[in-house]
Amino acid sequence: MDNRYINRRKIILASGSPRRKQLLEEASYDFEVKKTEIDENYPDETPLHEIAQFLAEKKSEASISFIQNDEILLTADSVVVMGNQIFGKPVDAKDAYRILAHLSGKMHTVYTGVCLRDKSKKLSFTATSEVYFRVFDHEEILWYIDTFKPYDKAGSYAVQEWIGLSKIARIEGSYANIMGLPTDMVYEGLKSFEGVFEFSM
Repeated sequence: MDNRYINRRKIILASGSPRRKQLLEEASYDFEVKKTEIDENYPDETPLHEIAQFLAEKKSEASISFIQNDEILLTADSVVVMGNQIFGKPVDAKDAYRILAHLSGKMHTVYTGVCLRDKSKKLSFTATSEVYFRVFDHEEILWYIDTFKPYDKAGSYAVQEWIGLSKIARIEGSYANIMGLPTDMVYEGLKSFEGVFEFSM
């Protein structure tokens, strides 16, 4: 195996997110992307901080057939929460504006739920990060939406784009989690599976 990889057992990332793919590449994992589609509905009584993990587990159940031999399946889902409201992916530019105007100048929480599983074991967990936004001007929101078209992003923004670079006052928690995958917790979770990591020169 190529020495740049640290995991001996291949990971199957069941996600179409380019951010999650990027994070696993930068963390030197040997993995393959296989996309799965689910309806992202959840029971109305689900606590807001448990929704992301519920959806990650739902994706995992729908993707079990991807696992071959000793591979490990990884699924994840992220949600943006402020107060008692959840902000998912915007349906259009008007909705993206509504979300960003609501988040402007305030703190919100990003929850990412993760599910790891092989043929004999399942492990799920949730990472939490708090993001403090500066105030957005009307023109800034319109420009951001028109330039970056954040329609596939929970909360209508990506932390690695202009908003993250210019409009976040501070972050409490994992930056990678805000991108869509808490890579520190993923690593610790994978360590609990037998024979995953081997470091060689």
